[in-house]
Amino acid sequence: MKYFLLFFAATTMVSCLSSDDNDAITVEPVDYTEINEKQINDYLTANELDSETTASGLHYIIENLGDGPKPSSASANVTVAYRGYFLDGSVFDQNNAGFTTDLSKVIAGWTEGIQLFNEGGSGVLLIPAHLGYGSFDFNGIPGGSVLVFDIELISVN
Repeated sequence: MKYFLLFFAATTMVSCLSSDDNDAITVEPVDYTEINEKQINDYLTANELDSETTASGLHYIIENLGDGPKPSSASANVTVAYRGYFLDGSVFDQNNAGFTTDLSKVIAGWTEGIQLFNEGGSGVLLIPAHLGYGSFDFNGIPGGSVLVFDIELISVN
């Protein structure tokens, strides 16, 4: 009985502690919009490139518009060959054979950007963090990163 009372008293004291002191620290996302815009513009200037910009902040360069159909919606199924890299040129992913996906299942920059090309088209997407992986690290991609993709829209399926 003595051990039961000791256990009861200990658990009661622990449960009465303020949970505010023990809560995990919540990290708020950072808005990289202005920083990313400057980074993209500096990259374009340094590489003597001209891009178009959508209302969302996506920069794109159409090298070859293509002559096939455009994806008909943000959920179209497409096959895309791509190389993804950071502004410093470090490649983080690529698929030269073609990656087939539904556009609603990829980052927002791809969903928006791929629809700008016709089948057979190619170009570059410069995707700010808010259209990519946001302000937190994700699978080796640092939070706040601008992502650059050389893409070729192989087919609209």
